Amino acid sequence: MKHSLRHIILFFLLTQISIGTLHAEEPTSMDVKSFIFGHTSDSYCFHITEIKGKPVCIWLPVIVHSKETGWHCFSSKHICELAEGKTYQGFYIAPMTDPKHPGKLVEVGSTGEIKRPFDLSFTKNAFGIFLVCGFMLAFFLPAARRYKNNPEGTPTKYQGMVEWLTYMVLDGIISPSIPKNKVPKFAPYLLTVFFFIFFSNLFGLIPFFPFGANVTGNLSITLVLALCTYVAVNVLGNRHYWKDILWPDVPLFLKFPIPLMPIIELVSTLTKPFALMIRLFANILAGHIIIMVLMALIFIIGGMYGAGLGSATSVISIFMMVFMTALECLVAYIQAYVFTMLSSIFIGMAQEEPEEIKD
Repeated sequence: MKHSLRHIILFFLLTQISIGTLHAEEPTSMDVKSFIFGHTSDSYCFHITEIKGKPVCIWLPVIVHSKETGWHCFSSKHICELAEGKTYQGFYIAPMTDPKHPGKLVEVGSTGEIKRPFDLSFTKNAFGIFLVCGFMLAFFLPAARRYKNNPEGTPTKYQGMVEWLTYMVLDGIISPSIPKNKVPKFAPYLLTVFFFIFFSNLFGLIPFFPFGANVTGNLSITLVLALCTYVAVNVLGNRHYWKDILWPDVPLFLKFPIPLMPIIELVSTLTKPFALMIRLFANILAGHIIIMVLMALIFIIGGMYGAGLGSATSVISIFMMVFMTALECLVAYIQAYVFTMLSSIFIGMAQEEPEEIKD
């Protein structure tokens, strides 16, 4: 384990040093905003490195629909390598400095107006989602198949690891928050959410292909996860849950004729998933931005004060980046834990039955 950790740290250091070498030729021309948000936001290609000034990328398919020209499907190479002011089939990628559509594919209409087409492109984050889902299937299904085929057999070390991870979440997070008879109903969803967030967070910290996609640092993805919890809580909530929302046990003047408490309770059903969405998005994005800022300091200080001070700064920055990456590994687990725990609590509150009054 110690040797593996040492190799990971050494590889990370060499990666960051090589990046610094590739960009050291023009430190003063660095656009810090584009550098940071270009690496943390979604993109239409998987940038790997640069060789002699030419980018080495994995080009992803672009699928868009224009109201004027219909459907278009082409490689992202055609738009990622466009010269400034040029378009391909009427499309181009807006720069990160664009106030309306930073880093997004836009269309130049027949009248010259800039607008967003209906975009179904297979982006870097979409690739990251498929990668995580594929990994989860490859990780959990073999163990499940072994248990199904030989339920009385002695578990292997691999099965023991999968079982330990599963029961760590099931017994430590889900079961204490949900009524016992409802655990089998909601455990599959909550287990899937935990491991999807956890592996997405970890894969986003690995700085080389096919990893590195900032999946859970994307607001639209955390929005979908929060909406899934919202449906599990409110659509599958029992009568007692909705009775407490629409007609809570409070003095009558608080709910009639002005339904003050029901309005507050209804608003709370929206604020809960909103908090889940923002908490996960902000924490993961902030960690990635801090790492990129530490990397950018090397070029900023080198450009302002020369290569000597820039080299000295790089040692401190690389050390801090390694520390932040290690810290983000912990954050990857904590954020998956918090999202699953809060989802379990909200679902448990919606499944509680009224307590029987004992004589």
